[in-house]
Amino acid sequence: MTILNKPFNTPYNTAPFSKIKTEDFKPAFELAIKRAKAEIDAIAQNKEGPTFQNTIEALDYSGEELDRLSSIFFNLNSAETSDTIQKIAQEVSPWLSDFSNDITLNEDLFKRVKSVYDSKSELHLTTEQQTLLDKKYKGFSRNGANLNESDKEKLRAIDKKLSQLKLKFGEHILAETNRYKMHLTNEDDLAGLPDGSKEAAKQRAEAGGKEGWLITLDYPSYIPFMTYADNRELRKKLSIAFGRKGFQNDELDNQDIVLDIAKLRNQRAKLLGYNTHAHFVLEERMAETPDNVKSFLNELLDKAKPAAEDEFKTLSAFAKETGGIETLQKWDGAYYSEKLKQKLFQLDDEQLKPYFKLENVIDGAFTVATKLFGLQFKEVDTIDKYHEDVLTYEVLDVNGDLVSVFYADFFPRAGKRNGAWMTSFKPQMIKDGINERPHVSIVCNFTKPTKSKPSLLTFNEVTTLFHEFGHALHGMLANTTYPSLSGTSVYWDFVELPSQILENWCYEEATLKLFAKHYETGEVIPMELVEKIKASATFQEGMQTLRQLSFGLLDMSWHANESPEKITSVKAHESEAFKGTKLYPDVEENCMSTSFAHIFQGGYSSGYYSYKWAEVLDADAFEYFKQEGIFNKTVADKFKNHVLSQGGTEHPMTLYKRFRGQEPKPEALLRRAGLIN
Repeated sequence: MTILNKPFNTPYNTAPFSKIKTEDFKPAFELAIKRAKAEIDAIAQNKEGPTFQNTIEALDYSGEELDRLSSIFFNLNSAETSDTIQKIAQEVSPWLSDFSNDITLNEDLFKRVKSVYDSKSELHLTTEQQTLLDKKYKGFSRNGANLNESDKEKLRAIDKKLSQLKLKFGEHILAETNRYKMHLTNEDDLAGLPDGSKEAAKQRAEAGGKEGWLITLDYPSYIPFMTYADNRELRKKLSIAFGRKGFQNDELDNQDIVLDIAKLRNQRAKLLGYNTHAHFVLEERMAETPDNVKSFLNELLDKAKPAAEDEFKTLSAFAKETGGIETLQKWDGAYYSEKLKQKLFQLDDEQLKPYFKLENVIDGAFTVATKLFGLQFKEVDTIDKYHEDVLTYEVLDVNGDLVSVFYADFFPRAGKRNGAWMTSFKPQMIKDGINERPHVSIVCNFTKPTKSKPSLLTFNEVTTLFHEFGHALHGMLANTTYPSLSGTSVYWDFVELPSQILENWCYEEATLKLFAKHYETGEVIPMELVEKIKASATFQEGMQTLRQLSFGLLDMSWHANESPEKITSVKAHESEAFKGTKLYPDVEENCMSTSFAHIFQGGYSSGYYSYKWAEVLDADAFEYFKQEGIFNKTVADKFKNHVLSQGGTEHPMTLYKRFRGQEPKPEALLRRAGLIN
């Protein structure tokens, strides 16, 4: 028995990271699965007649040890991985997929669940209990419980294969990202780059035992180079390297994986009686059907496209006039947009960065949470961490009681995937009369401090931090009985509301005054800069909207497709999907799908539209805050009580209307984006 199979003798039962050995994971999974199976068998073979308590509730509380182990292991596989961890992930993923199928395809268990479900009208259940019962029943029916034996076997095989393919897809992207290095030895090649980015590139080269400067595909290195580097040829080289991840016909190629995932997802959906994977997924979303998603995306496209085309014309003319560029290419976009933005607003990231020292921005996010929800954040060093960069906090309420344990991990490193995300190491639930508090984590990739400068964020990184922190608040403030309905366990097109609404505070003068202070002088950000941030917030909003819509439409083209097995070329399929949203000339060597981790590795398949969907919700919700005051306690309490604390206990639209008093209207988003008056 490993340390992972025993109760953790740690503060708040936190994960004992420093004591876990990588070789502990496999035996820990074997034992945890065995124990979880025994718990399931005990429920299925119970001699007493099925009741809500001994079947539905018992099922939700079962497998706690396995769930915690999985969250620890797979979070490490994203944030602090190694070849060994990746190898273990490939081995244990099929075990977990088998175990999950063992539950949903267990006939005795399903009979008990169905018996409770069929008698629900006589049970006098609470709303949360009704939701749980519905969710458990659908967990079986939507995963093959009503299939015959031979179809159940087919389903098992598909699920096992899918779990391995998704992991392999992600491993390839990480390996590609780590593999590519642009080594520069001539300082002229760095012309235009801010001093901080140059210094970081030098440090990267030194760390690799090289002279000169190293540019990589990690965002803190890639984005400044694409935005500021004057050397167009090098921008082109880097852009093509970034865009061809998983698309090089080598051992890290993802084309066949993409085709296989799309095909297997479709087979799985058809086996379960759905037209497509999207039909299957959307049945459990606010959007409900692929047609609704497509009409939602196309309605926004109609509104945004004329603005996007105008913006693109303006940008092309500006690039021609200032740089002699005849045809604007993808590697010119960020560079000339930044120059045009500076010309129009006299504003650039380098002007703003000194006011956004990472530590101050963290304090700003905490202060917003204190003002809105009465939370206190206390940094502690008694909680074990998986890497020295990770910060750990106790989150307390106004009475000093623990609300949550909070981990924050901000800097890139070799074992960490790109991007930013929120996750949890332990869910909230009420069990045996005890309200178990959650352990929540956010992971980002911001520029590390250098010898001469602290970590200074771009404004985009500030909104990213607030975004992930919004997800974290959703996890921290959870207050439900059952773990599977707690925190961010909500409909996928509702999950982005708490994260996206919090970004709005970054644009408000009252918020910026709290934390945007110059890292050297302590001077509060000048109000003229705040005005410029606001004025520039809708800069190229049409183009940005078009880009997001193109990703949503690409997702639907893969997953609302009734015969993906007919697709032979990933690139040709993608080009067709992008037709209506295309602004830049196509780059032959590049392909988006082969590195589109959101939909082929993460949980966003048939769900990428939900970013835009949630923007409609968040713009509408923030209008309410603006109307009453952005730190208005009554509105904040309503948001906390009806949205943040409720998790997935009721239909999201019910929760939203309880908070807002009405259904959301897209006009709020279009107004904020400057697309209508």
